[in-house]
Amino acid sequence: MAKAAPKKNLSALKRDRQSVKQGLRNQSKKAEIKTLEKKLESTLPSTSREEVDKQMKYAIKTIASAASKGIIHKNTASRKISKVTRLSNAIGKKA
Repeated sequence: MAKAAPKKNLSALKRDRQSVKQGLRNQSKKAEIKTLEKKLESTLPSTSREEVDKQMKYAIKTIASAASKGIIHKNTASRKISKVTRLSNAIGKKA
């Protein structure tokens, strides 16, 4: 006869609940970062310099925040910030 699975204690159950919530929060933040990058890329040609700067600052702030909370790795954040900055500088050269 097979043994029954051991019951989880209360702290393990709480940890499971926290893990689910944190996973959803992390997933949401990653999706937001991807959306910001795509939005910046698509609006570059037809947007004013001020609007691009505003979007770039928000994107950098969001990416840095995610890195500081451990949602994404710091090198990944650095790479994404560099990409956003390069994109915004491209409009400066065109104007």
